[in-house]
Amino acid sequence: MTVLRNPVIRGFAPDPSLVRVGDWYYVATSSFEWFPTIPIHRSRDLAHWEYAGHVRGAVPGDSLAGVPDSGGVWAPSLSWDGERFWVVYSVVRSVGTPYFDLDTYVSTAVSAAGPWTPPRRVASHGFDPALFHGEDGRLWLLNMQSDHRPGGRRFAGIVLTELDRETLVPVGETRLLLQHERLVEGPKLLRRGDWYYLVLAEGGTGFEHGVLVARSRALTGPYELDDRPLLTTRDDPKVPLQKAGHAELVETPGGEWFLSHLAARPLQTPDGPRCPLGRETAVQAVVWDEEEWPRLRHGGHHPAVEVDVPTKAFVPQEAPDDGGLEWPWSTLRGPVDPSWADTEARPGWIRLRGRHGPESHWAHSLLARRITEHGAEAEVTVEARPRSFTEAAGLVLWYNTEAYLALDLTWAEPEGEEQRGQQWQGGGRTVLSLVERDEGGIRQVAVAEVGAEGPVTLGVGVEDGAARFWYDTGGARTPIGPPLDFTKLSDDHGSKLRFTGALAGIHAVDLVKGAFTADFAGFRLICQEQ
Repeated sequence: MTVLRNPVIRGFAPDPSLVRVGDWYYVATSSFEWFPTIPIHRSRDLAHWEYAGHVRGAVPGDSLAGVPDSGGVWAPSLSWDGERFWVVYSVVRSVGTPYFDLDTYVSTAVSAAGPWTPPRRVASHGFDPALFHGEDGRLWLLNMQSDHRPGGRRFAGIVLTELDRETLVPVGETRLLLQHERLVEGPKLLRRGDWYYLVLAEGGTGFEHGVLVARSRALTGPYELDDRPLLTTRDDPKVPLQKAGHAELVETPGGEWFLSHLAARPLQTPDGPRCPLGRETAVQAVVWDEEEWPRLRHGGHHPAVEVDVPTKAFVPQEAPDDGGLEWPWSTLRGPVDPSWADTEARPGWIRLRGRHGPESHWAHSLLARRITEHGAEAEVTVEARPRSFTEAAGLVLWYNTEAYLALDLTWAEPEGEEQRGQQWQGGGRTVLSLVERDEGGIRQVAVAEVGAEGPVTLGVGVEDGAARFWYDTGGARTPIGPPLDFTKLSDDHGSKLRFTGALAGIHAVDLVKGAFTADFAGFRLICQEQ
């Protein structure tokens, strides 16, 4: 046996959808406003996972410009019909309103690495869709429905619609399978023996999250609910893996059963637990009790950190070449493009052309990588010549447009002069500006003057929930500013819905001409597993 250690896909990797194809297991996860859209990982033993590609072209027009934070691609569901992969997912364009304003799409591919077919829109009752491939060759779409009307329930039950396999047009009427007094979503349907099982996400995706199972002798119901959750941590805040939920069952070639699910590793703060790493992917072993309900193999309903899994020979494969600036790099609301991210202009460097500011939902020139552990270090060398306070480039710790920390090389007025716009026409100073952004606004917490010539190395260390920035102009590391609260870069800070995770990266801004460039070299992100 092999012992896996949860989370198996660490850092921002929520809503895992697990499927087995032969001896390989594949997991697709939500990408929200980030590109690459719908990352897919694969494993032969459920313990060791590698990037296997993504659903390229998942968003029509390859653009999520304008979508709000935590909008975009929600909860993809991956399946296999014996010949090809299918993925169904929703593109959500409104967050925190009665209307989700979403479109649900289906795409297929022979290989998880693609190419994927252009997305085709299907019935869009609500987010968290899934497909069920019947043994008779019929295709069914599961979804949750939302009632946007005043007094309506945003989570109004699970519905089922048959689709024509070729046209994806609905066949017959949509059927209501289940309603529940608790919030249920994320339906996954499987058949085992004479039973159809509905695996449901329950209680929302925060600390009340869980997995509930229902079953029926008939595909269209009625479904009876299990009298206890299959998985949850809502009853014990001391469990290391919190927020456990949004699950999918899979059978191994040897007849064993496992469950993929999301979970989060909180840091304790004076304001309560926070999970800056986001929601991550975990795997549990499952057995079936004498009444044919699924149960965690180790007993109870809390997720285990260590799980025994069947041993398979695992030789990591070379990750797909997505062009050098894609995975593990991620970009906001659109794919990486040489018009603003160039690796050829200066060999060994990444040249970013500044575009909108960091709070733009349209065109922020940002390249970032997922932070996977609570202890992390990031650094990069930047060379640029900002001539205005509207030009900046540097190192960022990013959650979203209302939660980030940035150490930027930029321009400022001569020392002692008040801040009154651009008055000096080429005068002023080249400075490093450290800013903190949260729901209360943006604050400049430190400024340090640096020489206008030559590169500067920027860095940050994250430990015990604090981020400590530094810079080096060629001599030694110099701390800048006080320790900043890294835990604000989490789902759990603020009052708005948040669903992603913290990343570290580089960015450039030019609010006036869109022509300012900055060159970056030696980016590294080291995360220490704890």
